[in-house]
Amino acid sequence: MSILKRIQGNNNSNGGSAPPSTSGINPPTSPNLQAARRVAAPSIPSAQDTYQDLKSRVQSKLIAGLDPTSDPSKVAEVRRTIQELFEQILTEENIVLSRPERARMFEQIAAEILGLGPLQPLLDDDTITEIMVNGAKSVYIERGGRLYRAPVTFESNEHVMRIIERIVSPLGRRIDESSPYVDARLADGSRVNAVIPPISLIGPVLTIRKFARKPITVEQLIQFGSITPEAVEFLKACVASRINIVVSGGTGSGKTTLLNVLSGFIPNDERIVTIENAAELQLRQEHVVTLESRPPNIEGKGEITIRQLVINALRMRPDRIIVGECRGEEALDMLQAMNTGHDGSMTTLHSNSPRDTLARLETMVMMAGMDLPVRAIREQVSSAIDLIIHQERMRDGSRKVVNITEVSGMEGDVITTTDLFVFEQVGYENNKIIGRLRPTGLRPKFMEKIESSGIHLPPSIFGIGERRRF
Repeated sequence: MSILKRIQGNNNSNGGSAPPSTSGINPPTSPNLQAARRVAAPSIPSAQDTYQDLKSRVQSKLIAGLDPTSDPSKVAEVRRTIQELFEQILTEENIVLSRPERARMFEQIAAEILGLGPLQPLLDDDTITEIMVNGAKSVYIERGGRLYRAPVTFESNEHVMRIIERIVSPLGRRIDESSPYVDARLADGSRVNAVIPPISLIGPVLTIRKFARKPITVEQLIQFGSITPEAVEFLKACVASRINIVVSGGTGSGKTTLLNVLSGFIPNDERIVTIENAAELQLRQEHVVTLESRPPNIEGKGEITIRQLVINALRMRPDRIIVGECRGEEALDMLQAMNTGHDGSMTTLHSNSPRDTLARLETMVMMAGMDLPVRAIREQVSSAIDLIIHQERMRDGSRKVVNITEVSGMEGDVITTTDLFVFEQVGYENNKIIGRLRPTGLRPKFMEKIESSGIHLPPSIFGIGERRRF
């Protein structure tokens, strides 16, 4: 019998029941005595409480027995050491656990020491794409584009805080009452955002956007129905011929994943500088320089912004500049870079449509504090950006490219655009959207630039001379 069952059994024995009355006569009791009995009634610990107490005790003793000089990067070696100490402690303490309880406790303790505690099984599950912790007792996951409640909890809000500290501390970042939110990343590149009280009213909130251990390939995107082979061939030609590209879309629409795929089309003989808030791009070229912004320290000093990194990148002889996400005033410097010989640069930004992407770029340029007339800003945008690829997370949870749009120039004070590919939905069956990214039959104005790079695309890619069918 396990120790948990033994403790439960003891709680249900005579020690936990009311004493029997004598002679079948109820003795007189005063109201005060009855109230005292109600207050002093012992609470019976639940099996879960008993298990947690036992786990905490074993874990504390195990941590005390571990060699502090152990290298945590040698996971297999440290895990073996933990296993040996765990078995030794159970034997010394005469703790009897069933085999499933013993395995469960060891995995939880190992996750606390080597990983991220209750989150570790979720991080190890490749089918989960996002983890959302809303306080200690509420954890949700995203799987297949849909949200589900996860069968895990933390012991307390302090437990969540320990996990957050474990994530941000190695990166030199901090989170406390004076700086109650932070962006960070895990070792595998997964994006992390944490918000704590007093900003959060439900306890510490942790959001982890997981990235695939192996970067998603263009073949997988086609297989998922996110994009068509014709559109991929066109985008590959655009990247190779140094067309400036903005990938836009809503939160969780797959912008960074697509940017990773597009960056794979950059030739190996080019110098690429990537600039991000939290480094998550997974470029496979040899000549890549990765820059990461930095928040201010506890004295409010030492901040390095995306804008400063973009300006500095221009002095690093880049062939291409890739900004993970434009959010503010750095948009002006990104446009300037695209307009001053750094063709083939790419970035992402949040927007609802290709037209909204242009409006947001205007707004972000104004945030730089330059007193520029609207027409001048629009001329900068129209001459810098060649192509907008817009993604959406559809109502069935799938991510799809819904627009590939050329920024074709200016007419008066208005930026003109031309849709080259548009997603056409034809139905909704079995909770799945039926449709396809269709060419519009129009060729981009920058086709001459593509052809001058020695790339010749067949007219059928643009839907010229083909019948429309599914």
